[in-house]
Amino acid sequence: MVDASSSAGTADIPFNRVSVVGNELDYMRQAIEASHTSAGGSFSSRAGAILQAETGAEEVLLTTSCTSALELAAMQLDPQPHNTVIVPSFTFTSTALAFARQGAKLLFCDIEPRTLGLDPGHLAELLDDSVCAVVPVHYAGIPCDIAGIREVLADRPDVTVIEDNAHGLLGRWRGEPLGSWGRFAAQSFHETKNIACGEGGALLINDAADVDRTRILYDKGTNRKAFMLGQVDKYSWQDIGASFGLSDVLAAYLCAQLEGRETVQDKRSAVFWRYHELLEPHAEVLGMRLPVVPAGCRPAYHMYYVLLPDRQTRDRALADMRADGVQATFHYLPLHSSRAGRQFAAYPSECPVSEDISGRIVRLPFHNDLSAADAERVAASLIASLSATRA
Repeated sequence: MVDASSSAGTADIPFNRVSVVGNELDYMRQAIEASHTSAGGSFSSRAGAILQAETGAEEVLLTTSCTSALELAAMQLDPQPHNTVIVPSFTFTSTALAFARQGAKLLFCDIEPRTLGLDPGHLAELLDDSVCAVVPVHYAGIPCDIAGIREVLADRPDVTVIEDNAHGLLGRWRGEPLGSWGRFAAQSFHETKNIACGEGGALLINDAADVDRTRILYDKGTNRKAFMLGQVDKYSWQDIGASFGLSDVLAAYLCAQLEGRETVQDKRSAVFWRYHELLEPHAEVLGMRLPVVPAGCRPAYHMYYVLLPDRQTRDRALADMRADGVQATFHYLPLHSSRAGRQFAAYPSECPVSEDISGRIVRLPFHNDLSAADAERVAASLIASLSATRA
Protein backbone atom coordinates (compact mmCIF):
# COMPACT_ATOMS: atom_id res chain seq x y z
CA MET A 1 0.00 0.00 0.00
CA VAL A 2 1.02 3.59 -0.62
CA ASP A 3 1.52 5.55 2.60
CA ALA A 4 -1.28 8.13 2.60
CA SER A 5 0.82 10.35 4.87
CA SER A 6 3.22 10.89 1.98
CA SER A 7 0.71 13.30 0.42
CA ALA A 8 0.03 15.18 3.67
CA GLY A 9 -0.22 18.87 2.97
CA THR A 10 -0.39 18.24 -0.78
CA ALA A 11 -3.56 19.11 -2.67
CA ASP A 12 -5.44 16.31 -4.37
CA ILE A 13 -5.04 15.93 -8.11
CA PRO A 14 -8.60 15.84 -9.52
CA PHE A 15 -9.53 13.57 -12.39
CA ASN A 16 -10.80 16.55 -14.39
CA ARG A 17 -10.72 20.33 -14.09
CA VAL A 18 -12.62 22.80 -16.25
CA SER A 19 -10.42 25.43 -17.88
CA VAL A 20 -11.02 28.74 -19.62
CA VAL A 21 -8.87 29.04 -22.74
CA GLY A 22 -9.80 32.43 -24.18
CA ASN A 23 -12.86 34.63 -24.62
CA GLU A 24 -15.48 32.38 -22.99
CA LEU A 25 -16.74 34.87 -20.42
CA ASP A 26 -16.65 37.84 -22.78
CA TYR A 27 -18.55 35.93 -25.47
CA MET A 28 -21.21 34.81 -22.99
CA ARG A 29 -21.69 38.42 -21.92
CA GLN A 30 -22.01 39.45 -25.58
CA ALA A 31 -24.64 36.75 -26.18
CA ILE A 32 -26.68 37.97 -23.20
CA GLU A 33 -26.37 41.63 -24.18
CA ALA A 34 -27.46 40.79 -27.75
CA SER A 35 -30.74 39.47 -26.28
CA HIS A 36 -30.52 36.25 -28.27
CA THR A 37 -29.87 33.59 -25.66
CA SER A 38 -31.92 30.78 -27.23
CA ALA A 39 -30.68 28.40 -29.93
CA GLY A 40 -29.65 29.52 -33.38
CA GLY A 41 -27.86 32.77 -32.55
CA SER A 42 -24.68 34.22 -33.95
CA PHE A 43 -22.37 32.20 -31.69
CA SER A 44 -24.12 29.00 -32.73
CA SER A 45 -23.35 29.90 -36.33
CA ARG A 46 -19.72 30.69 -35.55
CA ALA A 47 -19.15 27.49 -33.57
CA GLY A 48 -20.88 25.43 -36.26
CA ALA A 49 -18.71 26.98 -38.96
CA ILE A 50 -15.52 26.02 -37.08
CA LEU A 51 -16.72 22.44 -36.66
CA GLN A 52 -17.72 22.29 -40.33
CA ALA A 53 -14.28 23.51 -41.41
CA GLU A 54 -12.51 20.99 -39.15
CA THR A 55 -14.56 17.96 -40.18
CA GLY A 56 -15.84 18.73 -43.69
CA ALA A 57 -19.44 18.10 -42.62
CA GLU A 58 -22.26 19.21 -44.92
CA GLU A 59 -24.10 20.66 -41.91
CA VAL A 60 -23.49 20.98 -38.17
CA LEU A 61 -26.39 21.19 -35.72
CA LEU A 62 -25.48 22.14 -32.14
CA THR A 63 -27.41 20.13 -29.57
CA THR A 64 -27.88 20.06 -25.82
CA SER A 65 -25.67 16.97 -25.48
CA CYS A 66 -24.02 14.16 -27.40
CA THR A 67 -26.94 12.02 -26.24
CA SER A 68 -29.40 14.31 -27.98
CA ALA A 69 -27.22 14.35 -31.11
CA LEU A 70 -27.38 10.54 -31.19
CA GLU A 71 -31.14 10.70 -30.62
CA LEU A 72 -31.47 13.07 -33.57
CA ALA A 73 -29.47 10.67 -35.76
CA ALA A 74 -31.62 7.77 -34.57
CA MET A 75 -34.77 9.73 -35.40
CA GLN A 76 -33.46 10.35 -38.92
CA LEU A 77 -32.53 6.68 -39.24
CA ASP A 78 -36.15 5.74 -38.41
CA PRO A 79 -35.56 2.06 -37.54
CA GLN A 80 -38.48 -0.32 -38.00
CA PRO A 81 -39.54 -2.98 -35.45
CA HIS A 82 -37.57 -5.69 -37.26
CA ASN A 83 -34.38 -3.60 -37.39
CA THR A 84 -31.30 -3.97 -35.20
CA VAL A 85 -28.43 -1.57 -34.51
CA ILE A 86 -24.93 -2.83 -33.67
CA VAL A 87 -23.19 -0.93 -30.86
CA PRO A 88 -20.06 -1.73 -28.84
CA SER A 89 -20.67 -3.14 -25.39
CA PHE A 90 -17.79 -1.08 -23.99
CA THR A 91 -19.25 2.41 -24.29
CA PHE A 92 -21.50 4.88 -22.46
CA THR A 93 -25.21 4.12 -22.30
CA SER A 94 -26.12 6.91 -24.75
CA THR A 95 -24.55 5.05 -27.67
CA ALA A 96 -27.18 2.34 -27.28
CA LEU A 97 -30.00 4.25 -25.57
CA ALA A 98 -30.63 6.62 -28.48
CA PHE A 99 -31.51 3.73 -30.81
CA ALA A 100 -33.46 1.72 -28.24
CA ARG A 101 -35.66 4.80 -27.72
CA GLN A 102 -36.51 4.76 -31.42
CA GLY A 103 -37.62 1.14 -31.21
CA ALA A 104 -34.57 -0.66 -32.60
CA LYS A 105 -33.29 -3.82 -30.99
CA LEU A 106 -29.61 -3.81 -30.10
CA LEU A 107 -26.78 -6.16 -31.00
CA PHE A 108 -23.82 -5.74 -28.66
CA CYS A 109 -20.43 -6.08 -30.33
CA ASP A 110 -17.20 -6.80 -28.53
CA ILE A 111 -14.16 -4.53 -28.79
CA GLU A 112 -10.74 -5.46 -30.08
CA PRO A 113 -7.98 -5.23 -27.46
CA ARG A 114 -5.61 -2.91 -29.34
CA THR A 115 -7.62 0.30 -29.73
CA LEU A 116 -10.62 -0.73 -27.57
CA GLY A 117 -12.83 0.06 -30.57
CA LEU A 118 -15.46 -2.09 -32.29
CA ASP A 119 -14.05 -5.51 -33.25
CA PRO A 120 -14.48 -6.08 -37.03
CA GLY A 121 -14.39 -9.86 -36.53
CA HIS A 122 -17.29 -9.86 -34.09
CA LEU A 123 -19.09 -7.29 -36.26
CA ALA A 124 -18.94 -9.74 -39.18
CA GLU A 125 -20.47 -12.46 -37.00
CA LEU A 126 -23.34 -10.21 -35.88
CA LEU A 127 -24.13 -8.75 -39.29
CA ASP A 128 -27.41 -10.09 -40.69
CA ASP A 129 -30.34 -8.78 -42.73
CA SER A 130 -31.92 -7.10 -39.71
CA VAL A 131 -29.01 -4.68 -39.19
CA CYS A 132 -29.71 -1.12 -40.33
CA ALA A 133 -26.85 0.71 -38.59
CA VAL A 134 -23.48 0.32 -36.85
CA VAL A 135 -22.28 2.82 -34.25
CA PRO A 136 -18.47 2.75 -33.81
CA VAL A 137 -16.79 4.63 -30.96
CA HIS A 138 -13.27 6.09 -31.07
CA TYR A 139 -12.39 5.20 -27.50
CA ALA A 140 -10.12 7.70 -25.71
CA GLY A 141 -9.90 9.63 -28.99
CA ILE A 142 -7.84 6.87 -30.63
CA PRO A 143 -9.31 5.87 -34.01
CA CYS A 144 -10.96 2.48 -34.04
CA ASP A 145 -10.17 -0.07 -36.78
CA ILE A 146 -11.89 1.89 -39.54
CA ALA A 147 -10.27 -0.14 -42.33
CA GLY A 148 -11.45 -3.40 -40.79
CA ILE A 149 -15.00 -2.15 -40.27
CA ARG A 150 -15.15 -0.74 -43.81
CA GLU A 151 -14.07 -4.10 -45.16
CA VAL A 152 -16.81 -5.92 -43.26
CA LEU A 153 -19.44 -3.44 -44.46
CA ALA A 154 -18.20 -3.28 -48.07
CA ASP A 155 -21.08 -5.44 -49.33
CA ARG A 156 -23.70 -3.77 -47.13
CA PRO A 157 -24.36 -0.25 -48.45
CA ASP A 158 -27.76 -0.46 -46.75
CA VAL A 159 -26.09 -0.34 -43.32
CA THR A 160 -25.63 3.21 -42.01
CA VAL A 161 -22.48 4.12 -40.08
CA ILE A 162 -23.11 6.61 -37.27
CA GLU A 163 -19.93 7.62 -35.46
CA ASP A 164 -20.13 8.20 -31.74
CA ASN A 165 -17.28 10.69 -31.84
CA ALA A 166 -17.70 11.93 -28.27
CA HIS A 167 -13.99 11.29 -27.59
CA GLY A 168 -12.62 11.92 -31.06
CA LEU A 169 -13.01 15.55 -32.14
CA LEU A 170 -9.77 16.79 -33.80
CA GLY A 171 -8.33 13.30 -34.10
CA ARG A 172 -7.46 11.85 -37.51
CA TRP A 173 -7.23 8.45 -39.20
CA ARG A 174 -4.91 8.39 -42.24
CA GLY A 175 -5.52 12.11 -42.70
CA GLU A 176 -9.31 11.85 -42.44
CA PRO A 177 -10.92 13.77 -39.55
CA LEU A 178 -12.70 11.58 -37.03
CA GLY A 179 -16.39 12.39 -37.43
CA SER A 180 -16.18 12.54 -41.23
CA TRP A 181 -16.53 8.81 -41.90
CA GLY A 182 -20.14 8.05 -40.95
CA ARG A 183 -23.36 9.25 -42.51
CA PHE A 184 -23.73 11.08 -39.19
CA ALA A 185 -21.36 11.72 -36.29
CA ALA A 186 -22.22 12.81 -32.76
CA GLN A 187 -19.94 15.12 -30.76
CA SER A 188 -19.82 15.86 -27.04
CA PHE A 189 -18.96 19.13 -25.31
CA HIS A 190 -19.53 17.83 -21.79
CA GLU A 191 -17.27 19.35 -19.14
CA THR A 192 -14.96 16.31 -19.25
CA LYS A 193 -14.24 16.66 -22.98
CA ASN A 194 -11.32 18.46 -24.64
CA ILE A 195 -13.62 21.18 -25.98
CA ALA A 196 -16.44 21.87 -23.54
CA CYS A 197 -19.32 24.16 -22.66
CA GLY A 198 -20.60 22.38 -19.55
CA GLU A 199 -23.25 20.37 -21.37
CA GLY A 200 -23.53 20.35 -25.14
CA GLY A 201 -23.09 18.39 -28.32
CA ALA A 202 -23.39 18.50 -32.09
CA LEU A 203 -24.62 16.32 -34.90
CA LEU A 204 -22.38 16.31 -37.97
CA ILE A 205 -24.33 15.55 -41.15
CA ASN A 206 -22.00 14.16 -43.79
CA ASP A 207 -24.51 13.43 -46.56
CA ALA A 208 -26.12 16.45 -48.22
CA ALA A 209 -29.28 14.41 -48.86
CA ASP A 210 -29.91 14.28 -45.09
CA VAL A 211 -29.64 17.99 -44.40
CA ASP A 212 -33.18 19.21 -45.06
CA ARG A 213 -35.05 16.55 -43.10
CA THR A 214 -32.61 16.60 -40.19
CA ARG A 215 -33.09 20.36 -39.89
CA ILE A 216 -36.84 19.76 -39.63
CA LEU A 217 -36.42 17.10 -36.93
CA TYR A 218 -34.04 19.45 -35.10
CA ASP A 219 -36.53 22.35 -35.17
CA LYS A 220 -39.46 20.59 -33.47
CA GLY A 221 -40.73 19.12 -36.71
CA THR A 222 -41.02 22.49 -38.48
CA ASN A 223 -39.37 23.91 -41.59
CA ARG A 224 -38.20 26.94 -39.61
CA LYS A 225 -34.67 26.76 -41.06
CA ALA A 226 -36.04 26.93 -44.61
CA PHE A 227 -38.04 30.00 -43.56
CA MET A 228 -34.95 31.65 -42.04
CA LEU A 229 -33.08 30.99 -45.30
CA GLY A 230 -35.88 32.57 -47.31
CA GLN A 231 -36.81 29.30 -49.00
CA VAL A 232 -40.46 29.48 -47.81
CA ASP A 233 -42.60 32.45 -46.82
CA LYS A 234 -43.75 30.92 -43.51
CA TYR A 235 -42.93 27.85 -41.51
CA SER A 236 -45.21 25.13 -40.22
CA TRP A 237 -45.30 21.63 -38.76
CA GLN A 238 -43.87 19.14 -41.26
CA ASP A 239 -42.70 15.98 -39.47
CA ILE A 240 -41.81 14.45 -36.12
CA GLY A 241 -39.09 16.24 -34.19
CA ALA A 242 -37.99 17.59 -30.83
CA SER A 243 -36.25 20.58 -29.27
CA PHE A 244 -32.55 19.84 -29.72
CA GLY A 245 -30.99 23.32 -29.99
CA LEU A 246 -28.17 24.58 -27.75
CA SER A 247 -28.59 27.94 -26.02
CA ASP A 248 -26.50 30.66 -27.67
CA VAL A 249 -25.00 31.48 -24.27
CA LEU A 250 -23.47 28.00 -24.12
CA ALA A 251 -22.62 28.24 -27.82
CA ALA A 252 -20.69 31.42 -26.99
CA TYR A 253 -18.62 29.51 -24.42
CA LEU A 254 -18.15 26.71 -26.95
CA CYS A 255 -17.10 29.14 -29.68
CA ALA A 256 -14.27 30.48 -27.53
CA GLN A 257 -13.13 26.95 -26.71
CA LEU A 258 -13.12 26.01 -30.39
CA GLU A 259 -11.13 29.12 -31.26
CA GLY A 260 -8.51 27.94 -28.77
CA ARG A 261 -8.52 24.36 -30.03
CA GLU A 262 -4.87 24.32 -31.12
CA THR A 263 -3.73 25.47 -27.68
CA VAL A 264 -6.01 22.90 -26.02
CA GLN A 265 -4.73 20.05 -28.17
CA ASP A 266 -1.10 21.03 -27.70
CA LYS A 267 -1.56 20.96 -23.93
CA ARG A 268 -3.35 17.63 -23.95
CA SER A 269 -0.82 16.09 -26.31
CA ALA A 270 1.94 17.13 -23.91
CA VAL A 271 0.13 15.49 -20.97
CA PHE A 272 -0.50 12.28 -22.94
CA TRP A 273 3.10 11.84 -24.06
CA ARG A 274 4.47 12.88 -20.65
CA TYR A 275 2.49 10.05 -19.04
CA HIS A 276 3.76 7.72 -21.76
CA GLU A 277 7.37 8.75 -21.18
CA LEU A 278 7.06 8.28 -17.41
CA LEU A 279 5.28 4.91 -17.51
CA GLU A 280 6.79 3.13 -20.51
CA PRO A 281 10.08 2.15 -18.79
CA HIS A 282 8.06 0.39 -16.04
CA ALA A 283 5.25 -1.10 -18.12
CA GLU A 284 6.65 -4.56 -18.82
CA VAL A 285 7.98 -5.31 -15.36
CA LEU A 286 4.82 -4.04 -13.64
CA GLY A 287 2.40 -5.70 -16.05
CA MET A 288 0.93 -2.48 -17.45
CA ARG A 289 -0.29 -2.04 -20.99
CA LEU A 290 -0.27 1.53 -22.25
CA PRO A 291 -2.50 3.02 -24.99
CA VAL A 292 -1.67 1.94 -28.53
CA VAL A 293 -1.82 4.61 -31.26
CA PRO A 294 -1.97 2.85 -34.65
CA ALA A 295 0.35 4.02 -37.42
CA GLY A 296 -1.11 6.79 -39.54
CA CYS A 297 -3.38 8.00 -36.74
CA ARG A 298 -3.43 11.19 -34.71
CA PRO A 299 -5.35 10.70 -31.48
CA ALA A 300 -7.65 13.36 -30.13
CA TYR A 301 -5.90 13.13 -26.74
CA HIS A 302 -9.14 12.76 -24.82
CA MET A 303 -7.71 10.64 -21.99
CA TYR A 304 -4.83 8.48 -20.85
CA TYR A 305 -5.48 4.99 -19.53
CA VAL A 306 -3.50 1.95 -18.49
CA LEU A 307 -4.54 -1.70 -18.40
CA LEU A 308 -3.40 -3.62 -15.33
CA PRO A 309 -2.95 -7.40 -15.04
CA ASP A 310 -6.27 -8.18 -13.33
CA ARG A 311 -9.24 -6.65 -11.51
CA GLN A 312 -7.73 -7.19 -8.05
CA THR A 313 -4.58 -5.29 -9.00
CA ARG A 314 -6.67 -2.54 -10.63
CA ASP A 315 -8.92 -2.08 -7.60
CA ARG A 316 -5.94 -1.98 -5.24
CA ALA A 317 -4.17 0.59 -7.42
CA LEU A 318 -7.24 2.82 -7.49
CA ALA A 319 -7.56 2.64 -3.71
CA ASP A 320 -3.87 3.36 -3.20
CA MET A 321 -3.84 6.29 -5.60
CA ARG A 322 -6.93 7.85 -4.05
CA ALA A 323 -5.36 7.50 -0.61
CA ASP A 324 -2.37 9.29 -2.10
CA GLY A 325 -4.57 12.18 -3.27
CA VAL A 326 -4.65 11.12 -6.92
CA GLN A 327 -8.18 10.84 -8.27
CA ALA A 328 -7.77 8.10 -10.87
CA THR A 329 -10.86 6.13 -11.84
CA PHE A 330 -12.24 3.17 -13.81
CA HIS A 331 -14.58 3.34 -16.80
CA TYR A 332 -17.55 1.62 -18.46
CA LEU A 333 -19.33 -1.48 -17.25
CA PRO A 334 -20.19 -3.59 -20.30
CA LEU A 335 -23.66 -2.80 -21.63
CA HIS A 336 -24.46 -6.31 -22.80
CA SER A 337 -24.54 -7.56 -19.20
CA SER A 338 -26.57 -4.64 -17.80
CA ARG A 339 -30.28 -4.96 -16.99
CA ALA A 340 -31.30 -2.55 -19.77
CA GLY A 341 -28.82 -4.13 -22.17
CA ARG A 342 -30.44 -7.51 -21.70
CA GLN A 343 -33.89 -5.93 -22.06
CA PHE A 344 -33.19 -4.15 -25.35
CA ALA A 345 -30.91 -6.72 -26.98
CA ALA A 346 -32.24 -8.65 -29.96
CA TYR A 347 -30.54 -11.68 -28.43
CA PRO A 348 -27.67 -12.26 -25.97
CA SER A 349 -24.11 -11.90 -27.21
CA GLU A 350 -20.75 -12.72 -25.67
CA CYS A 351 -18.27 -9.84 -25.26
CA PRO A 352 -15.33 -11.29 -23.31
CA VAL A 353 -12.83 -8.57 -24.25
CA SER A 354 -15.22 -5.85 -23.02
CA GLU A 355 -15.60 -7.70 -19.72
CA ASP A 356 -11.84 -8.16 -19.38
CA ILE A 357 -10.96 -4.54 -20.21
CA SER A 358 -13.67 -3.18 -17.92
CA GLY A 359 -12.10 -4.96 -14.97
CA ARG A 360 -8.50 -3.88 -15.67
CA ILE A 361 -8.66 -0.28 -16.90
CA VAL A 362 -7.45 2.75 -14.95
CA ARG A 363 -8.00 6.26 -16.26
CA LEU A 364 -5.45 8.75 -15.01
CA PRO A 365 -6.20 12.41 -14.18
CA PHE A 366 -6.27 14.29 -17.48
CA HIS A 367 -7.21 17.87 -18.28
CA ASN A 368 -5.91 20.86 -20.20
CA ASP A 369 -3.95 22.36 -17.34
CA LEU A 370 -2.45 19.27 -15.72
CA SER A 371 1.13 20.26 -14.95
CA ALA A 372 4.24 18.21 -15.62
CA ALA A 373 4.75 17.98 -11.85
CA ASP A 374 1.23 16.64 -11.38
CA ALA A 375 1.76 14.07 -14.14
CA GLU A 376 4.96 12.96 -12.39
CA ARG A 377 3.11 12.62 -9.09
CA VAL A 378 0.35 10.59 -10.72
CA ALA A 379 2.82 8.26 -12.41
CA ALA A 380 4.86 7.86 -9.22
CA SER A 381 1.73 6.96 -7.25
CA LEU A 382 0.69 4.32 -9.76
CA ILE A 383 4.21 2.86 -9.99
CA ALA A 384 4.50 2.75 -6.18
CA SER A 385 1.22 0.87 -5.84
CA LEU A 386 2.10 -1.69 -8.51
CA SER A 387 5.62 -2.14 -7.15
CA ALA A 388 4.26 -2.79 -3.65
CA THR A 389 1.83 -5.35 -5.08
CA ARG A 390 4.65 -7.26 -6.74
CA ALA A 391 7.02 -7.06 -3.76
